[in-house]
Amino acid sequence: MRVVAIEEHWTTPEIDQALRAQPAQVRDPSVVLNDRGDIPARLFDIGDQRIEAMDAAGVDVQILSIAPPGAHGLPAAEAVALSRDANDRAAEAVSRHPARLRAMTTLPMPDPDAAVAELLRTADLPGHVGIMSYGRSGDRPLDDPAYDELLATAAGLGRPVFVHPQIPPNAVREASYRGLEPPLDLALATFGWGWHIEAGLAALRLIVRGTFDRHPDLQIVLGHWGEMLLFALDRVDSLSNIATHLERRVADYFATNIHIATSGMLTPRLLRHALDYTSVDRILLSGDYPFHRLEAGAVTDFLHTLPDRDDQEKIAHANAESLYRLEKA
Repeated sequence: MRVVAIEEHWTTPEIDQALRAQPAQVRDPSVVLNDRGDIPARLFDIGDQRIEAMDAAGVDVQILSIAPPGAHGLPAAEAVALSRDANDRAAEAVSRHPARLRAMTTLPMPDPDAAVAELLRTADLPGHVGIMSYGRSGDRPLDDPAYDELLATAAGLGRPVFVHPQIPPNAVREASYRGLEPPLDLALATFGWGWHIEAGLAALRLIVRGTFDRHPDLQIVLGHWGEMLLFALDRVDSLSNIATHLERRVADYFATNIHIATSGMLTPRLLRHALDYTSVDRILLSGDYPFHRLEAGAVTDFLHTLPDRDDQEKIAHANAESLYRLEKA
């Protein structure tokens, strides 16, 4: 069975260095999570080593996506130059491995106009099929009116927006995530909890801002089985009683505009829960490479928990092929 993994991370040395060179008061401390084990070597590689890892895991196609925090926290001019460079490198990698790689576009979100220009520039670059974004750039959330043209352009081009987790703002971290040992502070604010709340909140804000009413063709993807939202969807839907400006109830947008990715968490009970709240047509396979490493047979074992062969095919590759407009094998 063909396997397409949609959230497979990489970065450039220049983006990595720029993030680490930021002044302490604005530097994103989560970048140190990229330093564990052999992650650095794997993050910087979008060539033969990555293809070997895909072969070992039984993955046929990876969609490359810039690792957190991307260029979102950089000064605007620097973000523009580094995003352009990353997108050109990703296109070159796709050209070298056209049967194995595709890419999500990296955008200079600190400058909304430049982000639109870069998205349009990459429209014809080889293999660019989606957008990797985060829920906030500095203090500006993704639902801010400054990004409305960008979201309209993404919808018009048919480019899904992956809303990836990021560390909470400093004020939130100070109020809710500090006071423990520093390594535990960071873990709690990132992969232990904070990352997922931030991404789920970003998606929820897009809904209640009316984004999908203005841009009904816009599609977004949430990793980690929906970043907590599916688990609280009954409660979240109560916002509909206040957000009366929306054309539909909050939960209804999950059936039309939001897709759910596994992010390496190939856990059957999470799949069963997700299917209570969304359709199998909206579940995507992602390995979250190199932070997670899929083992040979893990994808097959996971998919075989679904009794229907067509449903297995949808999650393994067909949903990604449809959403990202990939060529079918």
